[in-house]
Formats: sequence, structure tokens, C-alpha cells
Amino acid sequence: MKPRVRTAVLVSGGGTNLQAIIDKSAEGAIPSAEIVVVISDREGVYALERADKAGIPSEVVPFKETGRGEFERRLAAALESRGVEMIVLAGFMRILSADFTAHYPNRILNIHPSLIPSFCGEGFYGLKVHKAALDYGVKVTGATVHFVNEIPDGGRIIMQKAVYIDDNDTPETLQKRVMREAEWVIYPEAIEKAASEIRRSK
Repeated sequence: MKPRVRTAVLVSGGGTNLQAIIDKSAEGAIPSAEIVVVISDREGVYALERADKAGIPSEVVPFKETGRGEFERRLAAALESRGVEMIVLAGFMRILSADFTAHYPNRILNIHPSLIPSFCGEGFYGLKVHKAALDYGVKVTGATVHFVNEIPDGGRIIMQKAVYIDDNDTPETLQKRVMREAEWVIYPEAIEKAASEIRRSK
């Protein structure tokens, strides 16, 4: 049996998607990937507590004091020191450079809370995405898991799931339903799909 794919999860906040990944992994639903580290670009975020409770090593690589170039150098060193083969972005609020993403082709995953190519790209994150969907008047939204390249939300799509919009939805209610019905469902599935492909190629 080939070893599981050593995976890092990058976070910036509360870590709801991280928790969904941890829970599914504990259930045996992501057998091809092993989370070896959770890395945050900020101190004191709740995602780090989630990692600690799950017994997963964590590390802070601060962005604020360094700027992107030094931050990415430190991040790359942290990943290399743990033999990381795949990176999962879970509420990670930094755009990674072309130089960085080129080192991990088809090995960095992100989830976006809309059906790409709608309501995506630079500036579309969090509640802004759901507000844009409601302002536009679409009847269906959802979530998309994609590979990360140098273009924000521009990498190849791995998986999507649709969520219907209710007439009385607010950005907040829609965000919660997209998380529950789409993000937490397809992200673990997409991670397993990507990891199993990497595992087969070893």
C-alpha cells in the first residue's frame, strides 16, 4: 500500500471547513490523505484550536510583519520541513504568487462559495460572494473546489455542488446553507479525489 499523501491545511480564521475535513478524515472518508500540519497566517485564530483538539500539529507563519515574498519563503520552508505533498486552503485569505503555485502544480486546492465562473476572482470572498449572488438575482448558487494557480479562482475545477436560493435569504443565511449543503460535502470528497490521483502517481 502506497503511503497517504502528506497534506497541509492553510487557514486564516475560524476553520469551519477545516473542521469538516477533520471530521470526515476521522470517519475514514479521506483515506488517501493525511493532514500533517495546519498552518495559519495569523496568531490566535480558532482554526488552530480545532487542530490542537484533533491532535494535528500546527504552526503560525505570520504575514503581517513580512509581506508576501518573505511570507511565501517561510511558508515554503515550513511545508518542505514536513514533507508536504498537497496543500488545502480552508478560509486562507492570502493570494499565492505564480512562483509559489508553480511549485505545486495541481496540488493546491481551494473552495469558493459560488459556482465558478460566477461571482469569483479577486475581491470575491466570504459574505461578499453571497451578497453579489443575491443582488444579481440568481436562483441557484453553490460551491466549487478547484486547483489553485496564479489567477484567483482560475484553476481547473475539481467538483461543484449547487444550492438553491430562497426568496427570503440574506447573505448570512445563504452563507450558512452553502457551507452546510455544499462546502462541507464536496471539499472532503475533492481532497480524496486529488490525493488518490497523487497516490497512484507515486
